[in-house]
Amino acid sequence: MLSWSITFLVIGLIAGLLGLSGIAGAATQIAWVLFVIFLVLFLVSLVMGRRSPPV
Repeated sequence: MLSWSITFLVIGLIAGLLGLSGIAGAATQIAWVLFVIFLVLFLVSLVMGRRSPPV
């Protein structure tokens, strides 16, 4: 998930440098959404991983 976010961020940055503002905006928004989803899943896995196993 994080790799997809970084990929879309790089695509957005390159498109922004080339003057393709529509593609750059869309790619950076996708990157932002994927990064937020990654953070939520990461935090959930941290919380769930710290639980003691059921007896």
